[in-house]
Formats: sequence, structure tokens, C-alpha cells
Amino acid sequence: MLTITRKMEFDAGHRIPDHSSQCRNLHGHRYTLQITLTGDVVQQDGESDNGMIMDFGDIKALANQHLVGLWDHSFIVYENDHVIKNFLAQLPDHKTVVIDRVPTVENLAKIAFDILKDVYHDRYGRSLKLTKVTLYETPNCWAEIDG
Repeated sequence: MLTITRKMEFDAGHRIPDHSSQCRNLHGHRYTLQITLTGDVVQQDGESDNGMIMDFGDIKALANQHLVGLWDHSFIVYENDHVIKNFLAQLPDHKTVVIDRVPTVENLAKIAFDILKDVYHDRYGRSLKLTKVTLYETPNCWAEIDG
């Protein structure tokens, strides 16, 4: 199976409200997102993507539109973390992303996969599939989800 992977980075803040470590405090990360796709290699003379599964620029543009642009420089907050959610709501024009689970790297990777799987599925009429999302919270800590 042939795969391609596009790596992107974004900055976001979060907290893990019930955690016993310092992660319960407001803090941020430079996340690294890796998007891995499988599909047929285009074999059509004259096609822009000839010899490719998908152009890396198109992978980036779609990820930016549906996920990275929404999460970059935001604060990602759990919907039941009422203290922080209410605080952030008082800040004018604050970029807050409210999610339905605690914003651990595991949960964020799953959310990212769920958002992106339909974005890439059979894009441009090709048998294209999102097969893996890897989300690094730090250079040494990450979560992966295979589809």
C-alpha cells in the first residue's frame, strides 16, 4: 500500500481540568499534525496530479480550511469546563474552540481524524482515504489513530 503524509503545525492552548499534574493549568503547545492518505496514483498524461496520489498543497489547503485554521491560535476547551469556558466567553473576539470531551492529545487526534476523514474521502473522484492521523503535543508525546 502506498501512502503519502503531509505535516503541518499549529499553536493552541488547553487545560486538562481534573488532572493531578500541572496540565490542569492553562497552557499551550506547538502541535504537529501528520495526515496520512492512501489512494491510487494518478496515471494520466496532462493531469496536474499525474504521478501523485494527491498534491501536498491540496492536502494542506483542505486541512487548513476544515481544521488547522480553526484550531490555530485558539484555546480548546472542554464544554463541561464551565469556569474556563465562561471566562473565555467574556474576552472580546477570543478564538475559543469548544469540544465535547477533555482536550487531551488522544481526544484531539480522534476529533481531527473524524473531521478530516470525510474531507479527503474519494476527493476528486479518486479512491482516496485518510488512513492515519498523528498529533504531536510535544516532540516526545503524541497520539495516533488509524482508520
